[in-house]
Amino acid sequence: MTHFFKKLSILTVISLLLASCVAKKEFDAVSLERNQLENDKTRLQEELKVAAEKTNRLEVQVEDLQGKNVALKNDLDILIKELKKVQDDYTRIKQLYDNLLTNSSQLSTDIAQQQQRLLAIEDELEIEQKRNQELAEDLSKREAKVAELERLIAEKDLAVQNLKKRVTDALLNFGENDLSVEVKNGKVYVSLAEKLLFNSGSTKVDEKGVGALKQLANALKGNNEINIMVEGHTDNVPLSGSGKFEDNWDLSVIRATSIVRILIDNGILNEVITASGRGEFSPVAENSTAENKALNRRTEIILTPKLDKLFQLLETY
Repeated sequence: MTHFFKKLSILTVISLLLASCVAKKEFDAVSLERNQLENDKTRLQEELKVAAEKTNRLEVQVEDLQGKNVALKNDLDILIKELKKVQDDYTRIKQLYDNLLTNSSQLSTDIAQQQQRLLAIEDELEIEQKRNQELAEDLSKREAKVAELERLIAEKDLAVQNLKKRVTDALLNFGENDLSVEVKNGKVYVSLAEKLLFNSGSTKVDEKGVGALKQLANALKGNNEINIMVEGHTDNVPLSGSGKFEDNWDLSVIRATSIVRILIDNGILNEVITASGRGEFSPVAENSTAENKALNRRTEIILTPKLDKLFQLLETY
C-alpha cells in the first residue's frame, strides 16, 4: 500500500508538472487525468481505512500486492517516459509560441508602419485630387474663355468682312485708280488717292472727293461699333511757295482734319473719329518715280471694329 501511495504522489507531482508545462489543450487533458487520480486517491483512502481494520486479513495479500507494486513501478516508468515526451513537446511548443510572439511583434510593427505610410499616401492623394480638381476647374474656365475669345474673334472677323463689303458696295462707282478697299491686320483700309480729294498743295476737298466721302459717311453712320482713323500721307517732295504749311507733315494733318469735318457733317460721330498725319514717313512705294509718288500721296481711312469685350476678356488671362 505504501508503494501505491508513493506512486500516487509521483502521479500528483507529474500532474502538477504537466499543469505548469503543457499547452492549454494538453493541460486540460492532464488536468482531467489528475482529477480522476484525485478521485482515485479519495477512494483509496477510504479503502485504506477499511484495510486497516482488516490488516490481518490483508497480510496474506501482501505478496500479491508486492507483485502489483512491481507492476506499478513498471507503470511509473512508462509514465516517466510519457512525462519526458510531454516535456519535450512542451519545450517545442513553447519555442514555437515564442517565435510566434516575436513574429507577431514584428508583424504588428510592420502593419503600423504600413498604416502610417497608407495614411500619408491617402493625404497626398487627397491633396492631389484637390489639385487636379482645381486644375480641371481652371482648365474648364480657360476653355470657356478661349471659346468666348474665339467667338469674339470670329465676330470681329465677320464684322470686318461685313464692313469691307458695306464700304465697297458704297463706293462701287469709283475706280481702282481713285480708291481701294482692303483688309489688313483685322482692319478695313480705305485708301483714297490725292487726285480724288485735293488739288496739289491744297487742303480743300474738291466736289468729287466730297461726294465719295458722303457716300462713305452714309455707309458708316449709325454704326457706333467702329473707330475711324483718318491718316494723311504725302510724298517726299518738300513744300514750296508762300510757306502756308511748315512741312509735308503739317499738310497731311490739315488734309486729314478737312476730311474728318466732312465725315462728321455727314453723320459720323465725333467720339469715334480721329485725324492724324504721317507726312512722307509711311510710303507704300519708293519715291523714285512720279507714279510711285502719286501712290504715296493719299489719305487712308482706317476702320477698326471696337474690341472692348475682347480686350476685357484678354485682361482676365
